[in-house]
Amino acid sequence: MLNNVVIMGRLTADPELRQTASGIEVTSFSVAVDRGYVRQGEERQTDFINCVAWRQSAKFITSYFHKGSMIAITGSLQTRNYEDKTGAKRTATEVVVDSASFCGSKAETGTYSRPAANDAPVSSPAPSYSTADTSDFEELSGDDDLPF
Repeated sequence: MLNNVVIMGRLTADPELRQTASGIEVTSFSVAVDRGYVRQGEERQTDFINCVAWRQSAKFITSYFHKGSMIAITGSLQTRNYEDKTGAKRTATEVVVDSASFCGSKAETGTYSRPAANDAPVSSPAPSYSTADTSDFEELSGDDDLPF
């Protein structure tokens, strides 16, 4: 049997680190994932996928991701039954996170500070390949000798 989920999308809110009664770290969050197919004349549809991360994954996500951050998640799909406050029986379906990865730019993750407007841009000259040594190559005379 196989239960493997891979999603990439944006966090819909800042994840908050909580602890269970036994002291295990956990965070629950939602990821907005655009559908790949758009019918002609309609707007792109978005799915909001509930996720839960435990222990080190929970610490990592709450430390480095925030609302709007692009995130890639791998995990497994899990359903559970519970009773809400009114006593009604409910079913929750969520992705249990195995790993989370950055997939946005450094500026999006908040770990990169943009240069000030008065900072001069750093540029380097483009490399020149015309002065390369070509003694290691031999010219082929015709298409018949090509190996592919």
